[in-house]
This record gives sequence, C-alpha cells and structure tokens, in this order.
Amino acid sequence: MSNETFTVFLADYAPGILIILLMIVLSAFFSGSETALTAASRARMHTLEANGDERAGLVNRLIERRDRLIGALLIGNNLANILSSSIATSLFLHFFGTSGVAYATLAMTVILVIFAEVLPKSWAISSPDRFALGVSRTVNLFVLVVGPVSGLVNWIVRRILGVFGFNLSSDTPMLTAHEELRGAVDLLHREGSVIKADRDRLGGVLDLGELEVSDIMIHRTSMRGINADDAPEVAVRAVLESPYTRMPVWRGSTDNIIGVVHAKDLLRALAEPDVEPENLDISRITQKPWFVPDTTNLKDQLNAFLRRKAHFAIVVDEYGEVQGLVTLEDILEEIVGDISDEHDLEIQGVRQEADGSIVVDGSVPIRDLNRALDWTLPDEEATTVAGLVIHESKTIPEERQAFTFYGKRFIVMKRVKNRITRLRIRPADDAATPPPLVQGEGRE
Repeated sequence: MSNETFTVFLADYAPGILIILLMIVLSAFFSGSETALTAASRARMHTLEANGDERAGLVNRLIERRDRLIGALLIGNNLANILSSSIATSLFLHFFGTSGVAYATLAMTVILVIFAEVLPKSWAISSPDRFALGVSRTVNLFVLVVGPVSGLVNWIVRRILGVFGFNLSSDTPMLTAHEELRGAVDLLHREGSVIKADRDRLGGVLDLGELEVSDIMIHRTSMRGINADDAPEVAVRAVLESPYTRMPVWRGSTDNIIGVVHAKDLLRALAEPDVEPENLDISRITQKPWFVPDTTNLKDQLNAFLRRKAHFAIVVDEYGEVQGLVTLEDILEEIVGDISDEHDLEIQGVRQEADGSIVVDGSVPIRDLNRALDWTLPDEEATTVAGLVIHESKTIPEERQAFTFYGKRFIVMKRVKNRITRLRIRPADDAATPPPLVQGEGRE
C-alpha cells in the first residue's frame, strides 16, 4: 500500500475506527460500573459516607434508585454496542461485500465479549467498593442526563409485566433485614471468615424475635419449687441445696404460685437476731411473682427483663395456668450457648456413642442439638427432640420403634408413660429420603 493510498484510507476510515474504539471503551465502562455498583457493600458505603466521603454518598444515592441506575447503564451500554457494531458492519461490507456482515458479527462478538463485558466485569467484581467509588461521579452525571429516559423505559417494562401478573411497583424487599444478615453470616461461615461459635451467637440474636417464651422455658414438670406449708427448716434446706438462686414458692398446689424466694434474701433473714431455720416464715421474705404469657417473643421478654431489672418470671398460658418459668439466663443462653458456673448441675443430655450414633434425652431442645452438632432439624412445630418425633410420627411411639426423617434415623430407647425420655439418633440408611416423610419401621 502506497503512502497516498494509506493516507486516503486513514482519511476515509480512521474516524469510524476511532468511534468503534471509543464505543468499546464506553461499553466497558458501563458494564464495569453496573457490576461494581450492584455488588458494592452498602454497609461500607454508609460508613464511608458518615466519615465524610462524598463519593460514598453518591454511591448510596445511586443504589437507592437501583432500577433507575440499571436502566440508565443498560441504555448507555446497548447504545455503545449497537453503534460500534453498526459502524464495524459498514466497514466490513465495504471491504468484503455481503460476506462482511458475517465477519463483522464474528469480530465484534469476540471483541465486545472480551473487552466490553468479561474484562471490565471481572475487574469490577474483584474490588467492587473501590471501582464503585471511582466511577460514582461520572455515573451520577450520566444518570442525571439519561434518568428521564430510563424512567420511561422502566414504566413501560412495569406495564408490560403487569399484563402478565408481575408487579414491580412494590417497595417491599423480598428478604427482611434479618434474613439478609443471616444469609450473609452463613455465607461467611461457609467461606471460613466466621467461625461456628460466632455464627451461632449472631444467629441467636437474630432468632430472638422469632422464638417464644414457651420454646425455652423450664417446663412445669421440671420446675423446682418450695411448698410454703412445709416446715421452715425443710424450705431453708431446699433453697440452700438448690443450684438456683431464685425458686418459686407455692401453696396448696404448684399452680398457685404465691411468690419467689431469693437465696440472698433467705441468708439475710437467717442473719437477723433470734431467727433460726425452725422459726423462719418463708412467705414473708418472698418477692411478688411476675407472670408472663407463654406467647411472648424472646426479644420483648428480654427488653422486659432489662426494663424491670428482673431475672425471673412465671410463664402462664391463655387460661392463666402455670406452664413453667423463664429466666434472663435462659434468654442469654439462646445467644451465647450454655452458661455454667461452679454450682450448676452437670446434666448429660447428649452423648456420642462409639458406633457414631447420638443418644439424647427426649427433653433436649432441638435448637441446642442443632447448635451442638451443626444439624438442621426443624423446630417450628416442636421444641424438644421427643416432640419432633411425636409430631412427625403422628403417634406416641413404643420403645425400640424407629422412624426415619430429615436424613436421620430416630430410635426410641426409653418411654415413661406417654413421655419419650431417651432416643438414639444415627444417619439414615437412605440419605435420599425426602423430608418430612416418616417411615415407621416397627420394632427393632
């Protein structure tokens, strides 16, 4: 090619080539910006904005109108791609005739995929926060210019989808804030950034609003109380031998709770002159009992404990019948796990066997078992392991009867009257058994 011919070529085709290159750069900018702004951490942006970073404030405002942002970036991206492809097709037609369409399609597809899609998006996703801050001002200016067009496009899209029964006008998010936090914590745990103990504690905080007092209370059958009609020395001995600081006091029947005695109040009373265990009136040092409904969620009950500066409450049902008791420690244990001190009784409710099976007491809460063994047994319909087996089997099983559900095999080891007191749990023989299908297998 002579110098004169090359000069003519540049004069005729250089502007088109430059426009193609410019459009590819713009397309890459829009693609990377879309990826970075949708993947940027809103929490980090809010922190940076609070520290005075104006670019973070722009990112937050752009993300708040995500539909407008995405619409504007897609308009810019598609305009750049279409214009570059059209000019390239015109050039290829001039050089190769009708076959130039195929050559242009192949060449622009490769170029756009690599340089306008994969490369900028890979760059953006590797450091979305930094990328988003870098493009925030330019993108914000572009959205201000193209925003009205983007709004019109979004309006048309909503109307078309509305014809088919899809409504995008609702501002209600598909996931609640708690679900988003839980999902983020679980993801970080799987990636190794959050250890299991921290995941369980954070999950415990998020679960407080979903659990009721009845899910964690000490049931009335396990309550330890004091009969106000017993001899004073019997009541004193019961308080001093108990591992608990506070104990309910009843008279006539365990449903008639007349007060709560605190070990410190008992010791103060015994320290008074002329007071001996034989002549102490236990009912005179009791505190007024506090009754709470069994449907109170743990978040409200925790706030009530803190507000009243109390640690102990009696749980009653809708008919006013005593169902159990709940303490501040019970709620805290839902967050941090079991809290034990030197006076607590060690109750081995879960035991690992040599064959790999797990022997559990029927009264062990499902949540505690899930937390200890990292299982996912459901606890919506039942609180304890025994309750789960009864709920799924729809019967009160006999001893040595086995059931398979949720990928586990439950074998009833001991039953007292209508209560399942001990079970053996091992992995199901058929791991593909779909939950919650129950297979009663008779006696083993």
